[in-house]
Amino acid sequence: MDQRINEVNGYLVSIFNDVLMIEERTLQMSQFKDVSIKEMHTIDAIGMYQEHTTSEVAKKLGITVGTLTVSVNNLVRKGYVDRVRSETDRRVVQLALTKRGRLLYRLHDKFHRDMVKETINEMGEKESEVLMQGLKNLHGYLERTKEQLPD
Repeated sequence: MDQRINEVNGYLVSIFNDVLMIEERTLQMSQFKDVSIKEMHTIDAIGMYQEHTTSEVAKKLGITVGTLTVSVNNLVRKGYVDRVRSETDRRVVQLALTKRGRLLYRLHDKFHRDMVKETINEMGEKESEVLMQGLKNLHGYLERTKEQLPD
């Protein structure tokens, strides 16, 4: 069992590092070279169509509102994010992607979708169910671990 744990751990660490490296290099070689990985994840957390408050996005990313504000200020300046005042309560400011931000979001989403398609492409139903269960187990563990961390 220790051998299997080591093997799975090796793959998880390698996959995590490879995804980050590929995302970073892809950004640097694209028309979006002015965006950092941290900013890309902020764009991803804001999402394609729904507007979200700064607090909602910060919670989703697991960071403080102050930390998010620095990233959002940069993304607004670069033309990827807009701050939109709520129609019902002018005190509330929501974040939304600009046209350029939505284009970057779609390209990033395509990379993730292609990665998943490639992973499950030649799997049978049973194999993909086992993979799904393993991913759910990992996700559950990570969620429980996050809850135990101090704010």
